[in-house]
Amino acid sequence: MKLLVDENLPPRLAHELADLFPESVHVSSVDLGSTPDEVIWEHAKAHGFVFLTKDKDFANLSLAWGAPPKVVLLLIGNCSATELIKLVRNNAVRFSDFESDAGRSLLILR
Repeated sequence: MKLLVDENLPPRLAHELADLFPESVHVSSVDLGSTPDEVIWEHAKAHGFVFLTKDKDFANLSLAWGAPPKVVLLLIGNCSATELIKLVRNNAVRFSDFESDAGRSLLILR
């Protein structure tokens, strides 16, 4: 699984999680910063990414349009990048289960 990290999350997440999710990138590194949600959605879909975000708009797109791409919504308030990394790492098994479940398009982590 490779993650496309939303612009509302720190760019370092893609690098810090590369051991679990190789080929992950932040939207800014693929020139998608300040881009409409639909364009980001299509990029994730076309390139086989799972979209990692705190933006509920992408959860709504996931529910309306289904996968691909799959969306992981982080429902966590303001916190450090270190805390975000810990949340993702602590849920690595859930990511794996989510990836292999063709019937699911949205994973919510708290």
